[in-house]
This record gives sequence, C-alpha cells and structure tokens, in this order.
Amino acid sequence: MRQATINRDTTETKIKLNFNLDDSSQTKIDTGVGFFNHMLTLFAAHGQFGLNLKANGDLDVDAHHTVEDVGIVLGQAFKEAIGDKKGIKRYASDFTPMDESLSLVSIDVSNRPYLVFDVDGLSEKVGTFDTELVEEFFRAFINQAGVTLHIKLMHGQNSHHIIESIFKGFGRVLNEATSVVNPDGEVPSTKGTL
Repeated sequence: MRQATINRDTTETKIKLNFNLDDSSQTKIDTGVGFFNHMLTLFAAHGQFGLNLKANGDLDVDAHHTVEDVGIVLGQAFKEAIGDKKGIKRYASDFTPMDESLSLVSIDVSNRPYLVFDVDGLSEKVGTFDTELVEEFFRAFINQAGVTLHIKLMHGQNSHHIIESIFKGFGRVLNEATSVVNPDGEVPSTKGTL
C-alpha cells in the first residue's frame, strides 16, 4: 500500500496528514478554510486518493500559512508514498471542464520540481479565500513532491469554477501518472532513476 503520514508542527500551523495513493475509502479534511476544504475534497475524490487531514493554522492572520503548509505536507506525503516509482506511468495530462471553465493540467513525476502556473483573470477572492493562495499551494506541493506541474487556464470566467477545474484536473493527472502500468517494471526513465 502506497501511503504516508506526515506531521508538521510550527508556530504558525499544526498539521497531521495521511495520504493514500491506492485506497480512497478514507477521506476527511478539516483545514479551517471552507473553500480550501472543498477543493481538497474534489482533488481526493477525482484522484481516487485517501486523504485524512487536520490542520490548525493562524487563521486570525489569514489563510496563507495554512494553505502553503498543507501543500508542503501533502508534497512530503506524496514523495514518501510514491516510493521508488517502479512501474508507474509517470506522465499524465488532462483537460477538465467545469461549466464555462476549462483547464489543462499536465504532470511529470520526475523528481524535478517545476511549476508553470498560467492562470489569469481570477478575482481577488472566492468568498473569504484569497485566490493567490492557489498558486502558493501548488508551488509548496511541487517543491516537496519533486514533480513538474503545468497548469494552464484555457478559458473561464467564474473564479470558483476555474479553481475547481484545476483541483479536479490535478487529482486526475496525479492518479493517472502514479498508476502502476507495469508491476514488474523498472523506473520509467532511460537514466534508470528518477
């Protein structure tokens, strides 16, 4: 079973996260940030992952530390859960519609962190959630997970729909890229390692 549990305890956040690549039966998310909970729930559901997450952050300041630190911890859990990467598909890309919005998410489980976030036109907030935190979350994730991630908004007007499209697509590509397509196979790289 490819899974990991990570705890993070700082002066800004206290986080406990269990991430399971292969068993989606256990998902419970509480970050104290309603919209972020919703997006992570969509990510787990569309990725068919198990995600148990409890985060207590300094929300009296704002949601920045909580969202960024969840990205850090999820990235660490992913890296531990994926293990040696033998036999995985490695690459995946997906267009995900959400009403008028359409996003492209593309990933390479490469052990090389790189983020391209090409999303313009978001409103400043969705409810009380600062939309600039979406990019912060993905940057924190890729730096710890060691993946290359491209996110491009093809079109969209409603910021909630745009972000939802992105998180659903993220779940879908992470699921596909980490699927074991050759159980007896080697690491999917001509270098012999990732």
